[in-house]
Amino acid sequence: MKLICSFCLIVLFLLWSTEAMAGELAERLDNFPEWKKITLAQPAIGDLAYPDWMAGNWQVVSTLVDLVAPLAPEIVTPGFEGNRQYLNQPLSFQVQFVEEKKPVSGLKINSRQDTKPTIVADRAFNGLNLARAYLGDTDVLSVKVDPDSPNRQITLLRHERQLVSIVSARATETTSDGKFIATEVFQQLFKGGGRAYFNTVESTTAYRKLSTPNPAIEADQVTAVYLSPQDPDYFKAGSHPVALYRYRLEFFPISQESRVKSQ
Repeated sequence: MKLICSFCLIVLFLLWSTEAMAGELAERLDNFPEWKKITLAQPAIGDLAYPDWMAGNWQVVSTLVDLVAPLAPEIVTPGFEGNRQYLNQPLSFQVQFVEEKKPVSGLKINSRQDTKPTIVADRAFNGLNLARAYLGDTDVLSVKVDPDSPNRQITLLRHERQLVSIVSARATETTSDGKFIATEVFQQLFKGGGRAYFNTVESTTAYRKLSTPNPAIEADQVTAVYLSPQDPDYFKAGSHPVALYRYRLEFFPISQESRVKSQ
C-alpha cells in the first residue's frame, strides 16, 4: 500500500483549461510549504492544452527535492515516511505531448482553431511509463483513458488492483517571464488488496523553456495531498494538506529514431 500511495502522488502527466488570476499560481509556488487549502480552480472540461514548445518526445528526469507533513505527528499519510527514500534520487521515464485528435465533423465551428493544433499529453503512454518507473514493469499491466472523457483514467495493476484517477478542476496561467503554470485537482481511488483508499490531490507545475537543448525544459512541481471525507481524520485536518511534495523536472528531447530503437 505504501508504494501504491507513493505512485498515486506523481500521476501528474495524465492531465481546455481556465486562466487563473494573474500571478496566483506563481505566488502559490513561491509560498511553499505554507499551503492552507486547495487552490480555487474551475471544473475541468476537455483536456489540458500545453504550449507548442512542449510538443514532442521527452526523457524526463524527476527528482523529489523536498517533502513536508504539515500536520505531523498527529496526521501522516500512508507512504509519507517511505517516500523519504526518493529524496534527491533522480527517476527517469519517457513522455510525449501530441496534437489533440479532433472529432470528425462536417461543420467547421472555428476555422482559426482548425489551423493551429492543440498540444496535449499522451495520457496512456505517459501514465504507463510513469507507473512502471515507480512500480516496475511486471506490476503495471496497462493504463486506460476513458474514450468519452480525458479526465478519467484507470491504471490496472497485478492481483486485480487498480487506481482510478478523475480530474475535477484545473487552472493555468502564463507569467511575464514565459513560464507556463498549470494546476489541477483530482480524486484518486485505489481498489484491491483490502480496504479501498481515497484521497484528493492538487498538483501545480511551472514549466520553463530553456535556451539550451539538454535539458530543453525544466519544471518546478508541488503536489499536495488532502484527506477525503471517507478518512476518519478528515474533520481534524480541515482544509489543510496533510502532505506536500516538491519535485524538479528536466525534459531532454528524444529523436523519433531513438524512440523507435528503445521500444
